Amino acid sequence: MRLFQNTCEFAYPWDQVTAANWNKYPNEVSTHVVAVDVLRRELSASGRQLVTERLITVKQSVPRWVLLVVGASKQSYVREVSTVDLDTRTLTMRSCNLTFWNIMKVYETVKYMPDAVNPDKTVFKQEAQISVCGTLGRFCNKVEEWSVQRFGENAKKGKMGFDLVLKVFNEHWNQINSDIENVFNETVEDVRSTAGNLIKETERTYSNILGTNQEIFSEAFNKK
Repeated sequence: MRLFQNTCEFAYPWDQVTAANWNKYPNEVSTHVVAVDVLRRELSASGRQLVTERLITVKQSVPRWVLLVVGASKQSYVREVSTVDLDTRTLTMRSCNLTFWNIMKVYETVKYMPDAVNPDKTVFKQEAQISVCGTLGRFCNKVEEWSVQRFGENAKKGKMGFDLVLKVFNEHWNQINSDIENVFNETVEDVRSTAGNLIKETERTYSNILGTNQEIFSEAFNKK
């Protein structure tokens, strides 16, 4: 078994990174991910945890010797189950390969969490366990080594691609927040203006009533 580990940071807060994650693919760098299909999505009873199951289709170049040894095609499928937890402020993604799983097993865990020092940054941690069936004999180590190398290459592409997605998402995020703030300010101003007009109208109505019925009110209050 081989272990691949990777840690990096994204210069955006956790809530933005978590929201942008659903639009991570496709992007112009991580071209090996050709499709992402949502199979299931559930919200916990508390409304604080969101669980999503997705099928990820990957297509990338594979050395000819790997195709001969493993007997697989250049297209493969991965099952991913992710959990967004608002209580712990974590996004945890666990995945495993569905293609040629009887020969090679790949279990990957990815976690996004706020930086402990700078909340405007998000920490990314990735770990993958790769094991090849012993029936491949002397090719086991070679396939595992190639898989770890490929994970490293895809991790670099993933970071670059997600950075581009986050940059675009951040621009839209700021625009949305600005639009919401403008709408809120306009609404508050409208409420203030309407309230002011109602108060003035009420005062005018009261003055008219008092002026028209002054004798009646005076007589009523002067009675003993």
